[in-house]
Amino acid sequence: MLPKELIRKIQRIRIRTNRMVSDVFSGEYHSVFKGRGMEFDEVREYQPGDEVRDIDWNVTARFGRPFIKKFVEERELTVMLLVDASGSSWFGTRERFKNELAAEVCAVLAFSAIRNKDKVGLIIFTDRIEKFVPPAKGSRHVLRVIREILYFRPEGSGTDIEGALSFLNRVTRRKSVAFLVSDFQDSGFEKSLLLAGKRHDLISILISDPREQELPPVGLIGLLDAETGETVEIDTSDRKLRERYRERRRREEEQLLKTFRGSDVDCIRLSTGEPYVTALRRFFLQREKRMR
Repeated sequence: MLPKELIRKIQRIRIRTNRMVSDVFSGEYHSVFKGRGMEFDEVREYQPGDEVRDIDWNVTARFGRPFIKKFVEERELTVMLLVDASGSSWFGTRERFKNELAAEVCAVLAFSAIRNKDKVGLIIFTDRIEKFVPPAKGSRHVLRVIREILYFRPEGSGTDIEGALSFLNRVTRRKSVAFLVSDFQDSGFEKSLLLAGKRHDLISILISDPREQELPPVGLIGLLDAETGETVEIDTSDRKLRERYRERRRREEEQLLKTFRGSDVDCIRLSTGEPYVTALRRFFLQREKRMR
């Protein structure tokens, strides 16, 4: 039995994201994600302007006049959501935690997918595979996906992106559109990212919180690493320490974005302190422009 507060939260996400899908992403999702290819539809008589290379020579020879093969795009896609549920996802200093932002963004993507009659699947991971929901269609299935992201309590606390991508390749035989939603507090996943990017249309969604980028000058504080359990005390009144921290975070993010570019993986950067609709729409528009 789900808690009433969670049910209300799921309903709020459903109402909010359904409106966004209708008003903002109605045609953009369809235009930037292609089906698996072209499939045979029918044979019809040749008409002026048709491609000569599409002529079906066997049928043409049989009837004594030219016929062509007609193909249509095989539209149905499989959309896979890979969601990081490690300890660091349960953090947020603004309106929501990072995992709540992840759930709402996944809801937008999932509702966009089912509106286009695509399947949606879910992989929740930490330092292990925590939950796998096979791809399926329909609003009820999407609501289950959202519920799992919000309500699921993982056993692990660390992050293994390499393991998540390897699992994706094992459970999805065909090319899929895969969204990797994480704060990417992990290392050593570059090779698996490259391999998954070649096999699937892989998009990374980098979620962060403003307090992870810059420390506030509030004096002596204890910082807990939610993934390792380690605690360290630092003096945030030290200006040089804050500058070193900010510079280190900047370099880490710069290296991560370089890794994405090197693997030909698009990246959508989201923050708990900013509206995500603008970033999502920018991604759709940029990708649509690139595909023209």
